[in-house]
Amino acid sequence: MSTALLSVSDKTGIVDFAKELRKLEWNIVSSGGTAKILKENSVQCREISEITGFPEILDGRVKTLNPKIHGGILAVRNNAAHSEQLKRYEIEIIDMVVVSLYPFEAVMNRIPKPRDKKIDQDLIENIDIGGVALLRAAAKNYKDVIVVCDVNDYKVIIKNLKSDPVGEELKLDLAAKAFRHTAYYDSLISSYLTYEKFPAQLAVPLKKLSKLRYGENPHQNAALYSNGIEGKPTVIAAKQLHGKELSYNNYLDLEAAWRLVHEFDNPACAVIKHNNPCGCAESVNVKDAYLKALVCDPLSAFGGIIAFNKSIEVDTALEISKLFVECIIAPEYSKEALSVLTQKKNIRLLMQDTSYEEEKDSIEYRMMSYGMLAQDRDNKLLSEIKFMTKRQPAEEEHKALDFAWKVSKHVKSNAVILARGGQTVGIGAGQMSRIDSLKIAAEKMKYVRHGLDERLFPLVLASDAFFPFPDVVEEAAKIGVTAIVQPGGSIKDSESVKAADEKNIAMIATGMRHFKH
Repeated sequence: MSTALLSVSDKTGIVDFAKELRKLEWNIVSSGGTAKILKENSVQCREISEITGFPEILDGRVKTLNPKIHGGILAVRNNAAHSEQLKRYEIEIIDMVVVSLYPFEAVMNRIPKPRDKKIDQDLIENIDIGGVALLRAAAKNYKDVIVVCDVNDYKVIIKNLKSDPVGEELKLDLAAKAFRHTAYYDSLISSYLTYEKFPAQLAVPLKKLSKLRYGENPHQNAALYSNGIEGKPTVIAAKQLHGKELSYNNYLDLEAAWRLVHEFDNPACAVIKHNNPCGCAESVNVKDAYLKALVCDPLSAFGGIIAFNKSIEVDTALEISKLFVECIIAPEYSKEALSVLTQKKNIRLLMQDTSYEEEKDSIEYRMMSYGMLAQDRDNKLLSEIKFMTKRQPAEEEHKALDFAWKVSKHVKSNAVILARGGQTVGIGAGQMSRIDSLKIAAEKMKYVRHGLDERLFPLVLASDAFFPFPDVVEEAAKIGVTAIVQPGGSIKDSESVKAADEKNIAMIATGMRHFKH
């Protein structure tokens, strides 16, 4: 008779699985908690201590870490020396290992990571040792041992056992899954316990959430993963209320829109196309913010992604319904707004009902060929404002500069933003030269019918990086720019300042750039 070792923290389905094993004349060995529930359900089994001759000790910290257990798992069946040693030390063969690990992830998501490095003892006790060792041992010896770490595989195992012996290909698949499982588990623990920003070795816990229709293009396969930290107010944790499944590009654009719109406290709207904003605005209400964001570049907004930082009401929904939109994300929708928007079959509606708050010390990663880049997330806005020109910005100019600077952080470099009040009127993005970005922004502005009184809402410019030459200032003056915000720091700053003074343009430096590649 074959023997299965069952030691599960998650008892889901284990009784039915064990009963099926018994029907197939398998012996069952179980750890204390698992043995208890099996016996309560009339499933015959032996406890680990009966095999090892040693009781569970240290409050259950040590129960399966014993040669009588690991010898029975790791012995190579067709190795004569191994067989002789098993006989000599009276070690029973174990043919299947079924383990679910202590719920470290669930406990971790309940307990915020302490800044003082004082780790909660409950979390420590939920770091599994024996279970991980069992899975790794069985997975290593997969040719002789079936390893199971996923309750969803119980039915697959029983089906195979009933028809034919479990084949080596399936055993290998199960072993690979077990190693992925323990690697993910250990990466959660190491990530939580690590306080060094860029450690010499790094494991990022990634968990597949869904398969996507395709990647950036239809010939590319794609999937969505989370980093194992659940419950955070992010795009991937948003609840989809309506519409077809999200695509790879949808997620990229939703992330860009969501991060931009949460730079603002007032009602704000961001319209994103191909990972760049084609319009952004903040206003006294959501509807007005949307209309102002849309008017910046209504042509590009067609088929775009829209994000709001406040609830969408029916008046805003009616306006949005006039435009073809791929996705909308907002903290909330009124019942009436949902009724309007859901009339469009394919529009994706997402709700992230927790306000976005960037973690101060968060790290972002970007994959590259056979490697990965890591950096602090760009979650700062100003270092120290320096007035560079003779004329300082007037109050309305200063407000507009503050708004435009926030937007510039979310536009691909080289970025130039033209704004009036809390509204973009022209955006130039991703060009190889800054002057070309300005020309594109100015060209976009020609088509904006913003209806703003230019005496009350002066035209301002924000640049994500410094001016290597005075040409941007000179061109900005030609289109009526009265104030500029830029990081400063060029060796030719004086030339740009001189050009600004000659044109009576106020210029401030932030001391901080916002390249976005």
